[in-house]
Amino acid sequence: MTTKIHFTKMHGAGNDYIYVYTPDNPISNPNQAAIDWSRYHFGIGSDGLILIGKSDKADFSMRMFNNDGSEGIMCGNGIRCVGKYVYDHRLTDKQTVSIETLAGVLTLELQVSDGLVQSATVNMGEPILENKEQLGTPSGGMLAGQIEADGQTFTGTYVCMGNPHFIIFVDDVMSIPLTEIGPKLECHPIFPQRCNIEFAQIREDGSIRMRVWERGSGITMACGTGACATAVAAAINQLAGNQSLVEMDGGTLKIEWNKEDNHIYMTGPAATAFEGVIELEQ
Repeated sequence: MTTKIHFTKMHGAGNDYIYVYTPDNPISNPNQAAIDWSRYHFGIGSDGLILIGKSDKADFSMRMFNNDGSEGIMCGNGIRCVGKYVYDHRLTDKQTVSIETLAGVLTLELQVSDGLVQSATVNMGEPILENKEQLGTPSGGMLAGQIEADGQTFTGTYVCMGNPHFIIFVDDVMSIPLTEIGPKLECHPIFPQRCNIEFAQIREDGSIRMRVWERGSGITMACGTGACATAVAAAINQLAGNQSLVEMDGGTLKIEWNKEDNHIYMTGPAATAFEGVIELEQ
């Protein structure tokens, strides 16, 4: 049976996803839909698919699927767009919105202008520096540790923001052959669940220039959890303070590590590209 699905294409700093409100548009196989719809030229084209639903724990729920069909735990850029979606589509009139994710319930503060959300601040929770399920070291953590890949040695720091990240600080981030080394590091044996890989450069003005190879998606224009993880890694390696501007290919996010509650606060834009209807075989 063919069903018409209403979708909205949105992006946060260029990190683009297809958004569907599932109470009105149920999808029985989101893994396959993410693969089919994310293909440029043959589908809508995106970094993946995000489903917005109801929740008995929060105002709304969010599920995120990478463009290879795998389900992700969290998406920082994606959750800001979820906040924009539910407000702009008049599903809520709140400017403080809670979203249930696989990483827990997160709270957004929406910045509204002329009745539409322009940006949002997300309480991303506490960074996790040790997780033996995600990192195969004795402690489950790594601070400026070394791993070998493709005949090279990489010094990096592990930070979990719900999903795993490995941040490598370099002198020139633009010189890194990300398409070559990204997949090899993502699937390195030390990462049992695969890993998001960030290369980051500390600039003279204190800002951070970062590029990302996302687990399950490849190179993306931005990664919200990756920006948070990079800011944390910079702080614990004494390369930055508790506030950082992280510039990625698609835009810049402001990251604050609040020492009072140990939570990470991410602020950045949320934008709608277009809306449409696509047919789905279910």
